[in-house]
Amino acid sequence: MTTLLYKAAGDIRGDDILPLNQLRVQYPDLYERELTKYTARPDTVQNRVYPLDCCWADVVFLSPVHPAPIFEAMHESGRIGPVVVDYWTLDAELLDPAITCILMKRHDPELRPQPPEDFIPYTPETVASLSVPSERALQRLRTLNATEPLYPWADIPHILHRGPIPVTAFRTSAGEPVTVR
Repeated sequence: MTTLLYKAAGDIRGDDILPLNQLRVQYPDLYERELTKYTARPDTVQNRVYPLDCCWADVVFLSPVHPAPIFEAMHESGRIGPVVVDYWTLDAELLDPAITCILMKRHDPELRPQPPEDFIPYTPETVASLSVPSERALQRLRTLNATEPLYPWADIPHILHRGPIPVTAFRTSAGEPVTVR
């Protein structure tokens, strides 16, 4: 059975999904839009990704967890309305373990950046074992209060891939090849 990784569908230009630092050079307007995600914590983009010898802005982020249960839990909290999540999938076998790692995320606002021991080697088998969100992560999202930041992926493992990933490697949620507009 194929193990899938997930990425939010979005405004993509060119032939590759690019890390933030490459967006800055090739598509400054997309870079500025994506950088707004870090307004509350701008230092995050310089956090080290130890196993890949780079920083946060040098990697493409993927999730081993389907987005539906995450957004359903946030909806249960009353913080967001019903959401139809548009996402793309990627076969986990397509990523090179030499330039990919897994970050075991822990929602702890005081723990930034995360220490080197929170990064583990990438394998499709490990990804498969991480494909279900923890009850702790879902409970945190179900009980968000009105003033807490949403941070839907705060305690969901992250798949970090150094460098671009070809758009042709992705499929839509319907299983069709992703096309660039």
